[in-house]
Amino acid sequence: MQGLKVCVIGGGSTYTPELVEGFLKSTAELPVSVITLMDINEARLQVVGGLVQRMVQNSGAKIQITLTTCRKAALEGAQYVISQIRVGGIECRIRDEKIPLQFGIVGQETTGPGGFAKALRTIPVMLDVAHDILAIAPEAWLINFTNPAGIITEALLKYTNVRVIGLCNVPINFKWNIAQDLGVCPETIYLDYVGLNHLSWVRGVYVNGENVFDQVLKIAISKAAKGEHFFAPELLETLSMIPSPYLRYYYDHDRVVAEQRQAGKTRGEEVKEIEAQLLKLYADPELKNKPQLLEKRGGARYSTAAVALISAIHNNKSEVQIVNCLNQGALSDLPKGCVVELPAVIDNTGAHAIRVSPMPASIRGLVQAVKAYEELTIKAAVEGDERAALQALLAHPLVPSFSVAKELWKAIKDANKAYLPQFRG
Repeated sequence: MQGLKVCVIGGGSTYTPELVEGFLKSTAELPVSVITLMDINEARLQVVGGLVQRMVQNSGAKIQITLTTCRKAALEGAQYVISQIRVGGIECRIRDEKIPLQFGIVGQETTGPGGFAKALRTIPVMLDVAHDILAIAPEAWLINFTNPAGIITEALLKYTNVRVIGLCNVPINFKWNIAQDLGVCPETIYLDYVGLNHLSWVRGVYVNGENVFDQVLKIAISKAAKGEHFFAPELLETLSMIPSPYLRYYYDHDRVVAEQRQAGKTRGEEVKEIEAQLLKLYADPELKNKPQLLEKRGGARYSTAAVALISAIHNNKSEVQIVNCLNQGALSDLPKGCVVELPAVIDNTGAHAIRVSPMPASIRGLVQAVKAYEELTIKAAVEGDERAALQALLAHPLVPSFSVAKELWKAIKDANKAYLPQFRG
């Protein structure tokens, strides 16, 4: 059987060794023969690519690693394309975290105004990537890890015909952590999981078909009481659901803002330091495995999620995974044509969201407001529509007023001038 070619756009990412490790562990079910790493930063690509080549050689796997700065060349013959780009690099992330704080709003790279700025920079670039895929490898599947993953995936589905599925490691971490709490295999667990990317809740847990959510919630509340959870026990009791860690930017907004203001550096600045250390380690010609320091970068089980999704498509598994895909009526509280993060059946025709019960009123309004913000953000990014940009900020639950929205938009536009050509007209 002919081997598969996987193309990684943003192959110079420090995450790449973990991704490749996932493919090395899965050669039995996924016959990958070529992995092409593409990145616009050649120096970084050579460092990361060098480690990856040593990892493959050390494993004895028959996988060819190729490196290129040319996107079109990288896409030739690819069946799967993984996107993990950061438009503007870490410096833009740091700005995304600092600007909202000036207005008393959480500074975070995917949530709130920081995520808005990132989306405006990223959507046009990802549309270009999609157009290249359609021209060069039209049958390829695009697995989108690029954040904000839900917004990017929705933009691609609305404005191109590329075959794309959005993926995040939050759902797989939920499943594995719950499995650990219960002492069972993750494969035996089914989650009643609902929401959007980085705005999701677990409201049911089934082990081999048996509903064990009461037990799971009790464990979470007990951990929270000992300070071992993201949320207060009273919040978990009130919701009777388990929120994604990203919900702390809403439920504990003021406390998080205070902590961010008191911190000596933003998370982006911490990541910048970790990445510098990682790249130094990667450059060591004696290093043949991913270093433990990579765990501090975040992205736990990133490769597990990516490989599982590609395997489910390639092997036509009809397996249930939680992904970002078209709603198509699965969640009646949101438009059919929007992207949701839900359990979906994955086969060789893509991801098919499973119908779930409507959201309770306790979370419905927040999700609908954020989805409206996402729709407006996509419109602004694609059309260079300043009115839509302002409407998007005004619609976001964390932006307190029109005057703040106006000042935020000015600050974001000024800081990202070089990356927002669509607004220059």
